[in-house]
Parts: sequence; C-alpha cells; structure tokens
Amino acid sequence: MVAMMGGKFLQKFRLYETRSKFYLIGRDKTRTLWRVLKIDRMESTELGIEEDPTGYTENECQELLWRIHEGNRLTGGLKFVTKCYGIVGFIKFLGPYYMVVITRRRKVGTICGHDIYSVGKSEMIAIPSPIVWPNVAYSRDENRYKRLLCSVNLSRDFFFSYSYNIMRSLQRNITDKNTGPVVYETMFVWNEFLTRAIRNHLKNTIWTVALIHGFFKQSKLSVSGKEFWLTLIARRSRHFAGTRFLKRGVNEKGRVANDVETEQLVFEDTPDEIPHQISSVVQHRGSIPLVWFQETSRLNIRPDIILKPDLDYKATRLHFENLALRYGDPIIILNLIKTREKKPRESLLRAEFAKAIHYINKGLSDDKRLKFLHMDLSKLSRRKGTNVLALLNKVASDVLDRTDFFHGEITTSKSEDVSSGQGAVAKSGDIESIEDQNFCMTKLVPLLRQKGVLRTNCIDCLDRTNVAQFAYGLAALERQLHVLKLSGTPKIELHAPLADDLMDFYERMGDTLAIQYGGSAAHNKIFCEQRGQWKAATQSQEFLRTLQRYYSNAYTDPEKQDAINVFLGHFQPQQGKPALWKLDSDQHYNIGRQGTLTEETGRSLIKRSLSDGNILCENTVPVSDCNVGENNIANSELLPMQQLDDIREPSDSAPEISLCEPNPCSSANYSMLPGRHSISEERQSYLKRLGYPELHSSNFLDLDLLSSSGNSCDEEIFERSSLINSPMDVVSVESTTSYSEQGHNDEGRDDTDLSRSSSQMSDIRDYSDRFAQWVANGGMLCY
Repeated sequence: MVAMMGGKFLQKFRLYETRSKFYLIGRDKTRTLWRVLKIDRMESTELGIEEDPTGYTENECQELLWRIHEGNRLTGGLKFVTKCYGIVGFIKFLGPYYMVVITRRRKVGTICGHDIYSVGKSEMIAIPSPIVWPNVAYSRDENRYKRLLCSVNLSRDFFFSYSYNIMRSLQRNITDKNTGPVVYETMFVWNEFLTRAIRNHLKNTIWTVALIHGFFKQSKLSVSGKEFWLTLIARRSRHFAGTRFLKRGVNEKGRVANDVETEQLVFEDTPDEIPHQISSVVQHRGSIPLVWFQETSRLNIRPDIILKPDLDYKATRLHFENLALRYGDPIIILNLIKTREKKPRESLLRAEFAKAIHYINKGLSDDKRLKFLHMDLSKLSRRKGTNVLALLNKVASDVLDRTDFFHGEITTSKSEDVSSGQGAVAKSGDIESIEDQNFCMTKLVPLLRQKGVLRTNCIDCLDRTNVAQFAYGLAALERQLHVLKLSGTPKIELHAPLADDLMDFYERMGDTLAIQYGGSAAHNKIFCEQRGQWKAATQSQEFLRTLQRYYSNAYTDPEKQDAINVFLGHFQPQQGKPALWKLDSDQHYNIGRQGTLTEETGRSLIKRSLSDGNILCENTVPVSDCNVGENNIANSELLPMQQLDDIREPSDSAPEISLCEPNPCSSANYSMLPGRHSISEERQSYLKRLGYPELHSSNFLDLDLLSSSGNSCDEEIFERSSLINSPMDVVSVESTTSYSEQGHNDEGRDDTDLSRSSSQMSDIRDYSDRFAQWVANGGMLCY
C-alpha cells in the first residue's frame, strides 16, 4: 500500500513551517531513513508540492532543518507545527487548499506482522501563508464547507496500515500484483479523492495513508486449550455511499448502496505475531440491486418505496458482473426479505428481484448462473419451534461447500538486501513485513482458495443481514479452525462459548454499520433471544431503535449525506455555482434525494409501493404476484424454479479527540473490548463509545438521541406500542407482524432447547434435500 524505501515505510512525521513553506519530515520505524516534503505556502489557489529525493540520516536531517531556520531567520525562522502519522489528503473549497493530517493513532491489530491502526485524531491545516490569504478573506460559505468536512469524524471507524494493503482481502493481496498508488483507486479507499492530487504529482504514496471505513476488531480466543486470533473486518464501498433513505438500490454503473465486504481471518497465536498458517473467508452485503429509492418523509416512518424500471436490468447486470470480477463464480444470493405482506412493500422488491435474476440467468452459461436463495426470515422466525440460526447455519454450510475459503501457509526468511518497490505486496504470493532491526520476507503460499461469494441482503442490509452473516461466519469458523488444526471437531454448537464470542463480534459490527448507514444501532432480537434475554426489554429496545432511525433519517441524514459527498469528491464547490446546501437533491450525483427525477415523465415510469398498500402505474406487479408462497411458486412466472524527536505513542487508554479546525468534533473511542456475550454492561459501554449517551440498566437507549430505524416497520407506531404493552402469551402469531428488521417475533420460541426441536429438524432436512437439487441444477430456490 505504502511505497517501500529499501524495505522501509515512513510512519512518523513532524510538520514545520516558515513564512513561505511547510516542511514535512518523515521517518521510518527504525529511525534509519528520513525524507523531506516541501509544500509551497505562497500560492493562493494552487497546490505546490515538491519531494526531496534524498534519503537522510537523523543527524543530516537535523542539520538540514537548522540551515532552513538560519536562512529564514529574518522572517521568523522555522517553527514546529505538529507531529503527525500521515497525510489524509488535500482539499479545496472556494478558497485555498487545506491539508488533513492524522495527529493521533492507535494500534488495533496485527495481520501477518503488519500493524493496523485506527485514527485517533486529525487536523485540518490551511496551506497558504496569512500574507497570501488573510483570515478575513474566508467567506461564510467557505467556513460552512470546512465545518461540513469536519463532520466526517475520522476518529470513528476509520483504520489504516502502512505496510499492508488492508483495502483488499488477504486472498486478493496475494493474487493481485497491482501495488502502490493504484491500490488507492479501489472501491474501499475513502480518501482516494483527497489523495489524488499528491499521488498524481509524486507518483508514490509514502506520505499518505489509505483510509478504510467500516469496522475492525481483533481478539485472542481459545478452543480446545489452543489460543488463536480472530479478526473481523468490514470494508464499506465509497461508490454510491451515503445514508439509508438517500442512497438505495443500484445506480447506473452497477454500484449498490451500503456495499460492504466482510472478511473473517483466523490465525494461530505466535510469539513473533507472524503465524505459520492463516485462513480467511469473505462475504458480501449490499442493497437490493434494482433501481429503487425512498423519499425521506418527516410524516411517515415508512416512506414510499419507489421502483424505477431498468430496461433489460442493465444496472443489475453490471452489479453482478462486478461481483464476478471481484470474487469469481459462483455468486450465491441470499435474499431475506418478505414474500407475503398485508401491505405490499418488501414483497414488491422481492418479486422484481427474482424476475431480474431469472432474466439475467437466461443469458449466462450454466457455470456462471446466479444462484438465488430466498428465505423469508420474518416468517421463519415466527414459526414455532424453528431455530433460525440453526437453519441459517445449514444454509451457510452448504454455501461453503460451493465457495470454499482461503487457507495459506506462511514461511519467513530474513534478508539484509531487499530491493525497493511499491506497496506491501511485492509480487503474487509475497507479503513483506518489517521488524525493528531487520527486514523479513514473508511468503504466503495458498493451499486453498475461495471461489465465488455469498451475497446477503434484506431491505436495508443491516439487521436480518447481520444475523445471516453471523451464521455464515460461524459455519466458516468451524472449517477454519479445523483446517488450521486448532480444533479436532469441525462443529461449534450455537450455545458454545466460542459461538457467543463470535456473536459478539458480529453484533458489534452490526451496530457499527447500522449507525453509519441507518443512524441507530442494529436490531438484534434474534441475538438477544439466543442469549435468553428478557423479551419485554428486547421489544422496548427494538421500538426505541426504530424511533432513532426515523429521527436520523428524517432530520440529520441530509447534512450527513452532504458531508459524505464532499469528502468523497462527489460534489466539488465552485465559485459562481450553487452551494451544496442550496440543492434540493443529489443532482450532482445520481439518484438520491427526492427531486432527482422529473415530476411528470419520471413519475409515470415508477412502480411505487405505498405504505397504505396501494400500488400505482401500469407496469406495477399485481399484489397477487407479490404474495407468492412456497406452495405455488412452481407455477409463478415471476419465480421460476431455475431461479525528528521521538514521537511517543499515546497509550491505549488515552482519550481520542477527533477532528478538526475550526471546531473540534466530539470523539468516539473505538477501543478493543474483550469479546464476550453479555450485552448488559460491555455492549452498553461499546455503544456509548460509538457516540451514544449513558444507557440504562434495562438496555434502553435514551430518547433524547432518537436517530433512525423504520427498517422493519411492518405495523403502524400505535400498533407496535400496543404490542409492547401486551402480555406475550396473548399475542397470536397470525395477528402479529414483526417490527424489527430481523422480523423476529417472540411467539412460539422454546429458549430452553431450541436445537432439539423436531419441527426445526424437519425444516432443516426439507431444506437440505431441496438445496442439494438446487446446487446441482442452479437457478432459484425459495424456502
């Protein structure tokens, strides 16, 4: 990722200034290599950067700084500005350029000897000297853009590495020969736009860090008396990125909203942090790849779902072609949305999605056909005696039989003479690692590769999706531990302590991603029931999170979307053009807020599922077609069966203070909490670190922080309120509709022995036989 200078990476920097220039002094971890970057401060609107090609020693660098100070003594000399850990990028609004740097970092993990860091604090620094651009020249719009950029809190869920290409999966790192500046152009590097100017000018990346947005957690666990490291990484795509109601579905380039790659790594615990073997498995979540969106409404907690026709499903096809390029075949789609609804909403998208897959498959060869598996998780979770996690675990096991996972063997050799190159991966199969006193060549030999990927979605790719991804992660962990010879048995029971630990990983990932996209922590009813938590408290918690998402989506998401668009470069301010906040839609970037389509011609082409159950326009799918059950699916045309001083590191306990000039933003402490299954204190503390206020002992969230949900709103607010106040034993399954995204109802659950339910075993056997036929023939399967 970062350019290598004789096998060394610049990791620590000190910024100095004179009246006319900034001098950024960078050094490697061993203090043997020092480099200088000069930034011109006399340019008012242009970015002038010059890299000194000389590699200095520490004494030579100190001598250079002294000469600079002496040469500028008449104008104030050389002054120290700040220590930092890399450049996030440069940005220009309506006036001068600014430089964003990381001023505090914290180590959060290690992969094959490569340190992974999170951003602790960042700072925005104006480039021009005050004599060129006096402070009084800053306009009101300029300051507003600065505040907008600062609202992207880099200290919350942004992470990076100097020597490891963390924007790519482990398997991709050893198979993809592209390194250096080109890796910044991947879909998971969020500061690609901010670093574009310096990368294009210098043709290297030794001064910048590539920021990944999403989730990272690593903890040491044990099984059968053997310790191992479990790492969970979620990478959010910068393409079509944004908030829940403002970025939905797929755009014309095949990019879907809330596109997240999840990687689960397992390796044994070794003294030198470089394991002998490592295993990795990747799965994917993303919005339903149809052209659909919702208009933000402050009056309706469930805004209308608007489906725009896509001729020959071009955007959908592009999305799956992109997935095949990234992961190979097969692409297996697990669709968790509802099949039957009293008021058709999700079912409209479900029918159209199935129709799109069938249409696309007609043009594909047998070995490349998309495999579509539909599971109505809401219905299954309400079925008495059905353990949804056990059923999903069976699905995951069958999918893993098709896709496999990555398993590699690592060998390490020390070398004194290593040629310089670009990036952490010098060539296919090699991962280079740095130690304090010498340079190690670490070669990773793949023994087993993953082919294809499981793509999971519900309506928002948050809550139900997270449950399914946990089930897949658990099935994968069984195989990963077995192939690494850490476990004698390839089976982990759902109630085993290790399963609880993994559930904690995925629950925290789900909360983090849900806050980023939806505005509240995730709905976790299924996880709560698996732990045997009090049902009434769980229901109340889910209801409050629904209100949180509603508030966030209706009131705070527009400004959040503006900040994301500026940060990613989707909107670039220009003198004489309308300001971003004066636009009533994402006119600068595809489909987003309402108003993108013309009122007359656009509306006539739109299928709409209204919250009152009405479906408008000629091309609308009939309600009867939307409510196709498994008993008559074979006869449905829509659902065919083939379907320079030492920079001291802050301690881990040091508080994280995030952004930035002019106004510092509040900080989120993204610490590595010990993985455990109790939600009461640790998870409350974790959510508080994500930005939530003090939580009460009942695990409720503060109503003052109402922030968003509505994802799983199947009934009106007053209906949900009545459910919360009703005794559970008098609510019938037929009359109750789930209000969490997981669609999980408390009725009919036997918490004492779910795994032994005969009804559940019948479900699994029935599913297994049909799945075997589906695997052999491909196409579409519904359960």
